[in-house]
Amino acid sequence: MRLLAEIRETDRHLAQRLAASAPPALHRALSAVEETAEGTKLWCGAAVVMAWLGGWRGRKAAAAGMTAVTVAQLVSNGVCKQLADRPRPPKEWFPHDEAEDRPDSSSFPSGHTAAAVAFTAAVAPAWPLAGALCTVPAAMVAVERVQSGAHYPSDVAAGAAIGLASAWLIHRAPRQILRHWL
Repeated sequence: MRLLAEIRETDRHLAQRLAASAPPALHRALSAVEETAEGTKLWCGAAVVMAWLGGWRGRKAAAAGMTAVTVAQLVSNGVCKQLADRPRPPKEWFPHDEAEDRPDSSSFPSGHTAAAVAFTAAVAPAWPLAGALCTVPAAMVAVERVQSGAHYPSDVAAGAAIGLASAWLIHRAPRQILRHWL
């Protein structure tokens, strides 16, 4: 119980501080990247560019990234959001009107963050440079989800964990299956 109270207080403190401290230019940049990431458009576009420009390595990275995004979306939005009925952060925590425009679904976990981290973490082993380049928009998506009032920081952390687990799974599962069957 005490741990949950501490998490709630940390969530409140971090969300309010981030929302109040973001300069307008950063706020606009975060919103633009998040809007591009809506519906995984950003990651689909990145996968197309990787497959087109990156040869076999780009196609491998794109396939890994999109597979990880699919797993992350199924886990975060298809399972976790259905089980956890967490309300969104209170609108009064945020000094801007962006908190008015947010989904009605459960706040826990952040599906946007799960997809962003899954894509980035799955791409990195196949094409490290592309993975490194994806970290910037992935981090921006995660920060924006808190700054906009759509999620608590702990929702974003859970989404990131789901994304990392999804990337790990798509890289490890084929080896485990082959080892088991051969």
